[in-house]
Amino acid sequence: MSEVTLPVSSTAHYRPETRLVHSGTLRSQFGETSEALFLTQGFVYDSAEQCEARFKGEDPGFLYSRFSNPNVSMFERRMIELEGAEAARATATGMAAVTTAVLAPLKAGDHVVAAKAMFGSCRYVVEDLLPRYGIGSTLVDGLDLDQWRRAMRPNTRTCFLESPTNPTLDVLDIGAIAEIAHQGGARLIVDNVFATPIWQSPLELGADVVVYSATKHIDGQGRCLGGIILSSEAFIAEHIHTFMRQTGPSMSPFNAWVLLKGLETLAVRVRAQTETAGAVADALARHPKISRLIYPGRSDHPQAALVKKQMRAGSTLVGFEVKGGKAAAFRCLNALKLSRISSVDHHPSAADAGSPRRTRHQRGFYPVLGGARAPRRSDRGFASRAGDGVRGARE
Repeated sequence: MSEVTLPVSSTAHYRPETRLVHSGTLRSQFGETSEALFLTQGFVYDSAEQCEARFKGEDPGFLYSRFSNPNVSMFERRMIELEGAEAARATATGMAAVTTAVLAPLKAGDHVVAAKAMFGSCRYVVEDLLPRYGIGSTLVDGLDLDQWRRAMRPNTRTCFLESPTNPTLDVLDIGAIAEIAHQGGARLIVDNVFATPIWQSPLELGADVVVYSATKHIDGQGRCLGGIILSSEAFIAEHIHTFMRQTGPSMSPFNAWVLLKGLETLAVRVRAQTETAGAVADALARHPKISRLIYPGRSDHPQAALVKKQMRAGSTLVGFEVKGGKAAAFRCLNALKLSRISSVDHHPSAADAGSPRRTRHQRGFYPVLGGARAPRRSDRGFASRAGDGVRGARE
């Protein structure tokens, strides 16, 4: 936990839209309206005795911005109240959050079970990095609960999943997998980035830890990087706090300030994006050049019943396959007029550029599978233009 723990704000009982603007605000003596920006490496003390007490943890206060900072603490508190967690630590990137949450609690001889369908960098952590430190891992079809059960071992300490998955948009049963993990003495870590805290609450479903790439929806405007780990006070204090303090994957004060501004409009943006994504999905589903479309908000999604059970709405992302293979998929992308090709919009080569072809195919990821993140506005007219690129897939 942070050297300074901000108190629960008076807005904790309000709706998410209100908490996203007001929760966790820490004003200076000047009473500014917008949060002040604390661009400082360190902090000063009234005396050598206070400095000693501060570093011993006997006197609450800020020490050094690698440990904690007012902007970072405000961002953590606002996310805590939005997610319904007890504690949180913000990180420099989303992958810093995933790596820290997975690696920090483990030791040589432990074992991890994870769903095969996950972001390529997450798969690297589980399948490549952990074994270097003597930590075993088993990958399973995340949709198959029996595979989760069979993969559990006496030394399994962590289960990890994304839902919806990146980039195939599978929806995994968080509650059922949490029960399997807990029966085996393990914790469940959920990467909730594609659902956002607006549409899904993994902690309420039984997960123990939630991680986000704040780079995605929380900023939502392509300005900065960030991540966050949310869990119980015990998990953060025992496993995360000291690891981050000593190894340094900390969020910068400036990025925390930008992300605070992003949180103010998160609910508005996600709702608008989801509405537009649904319209785009409906338009593409009827297009003759589309061989497969995946959108969690549609009734033809393979896990549509589960989506209704554990999510409050679909997603801001749409996945689809273009007939004609990789060449047609690239022609589709190159023919786009309004949308831009971007790594955060899931160009079919970007999400798993470092993964072997065999691995990508095991996950249901093919060169023809593209992805679209809906624009930040509600724009049903965007859906009618979404077919521009698909029409361009023709020879």
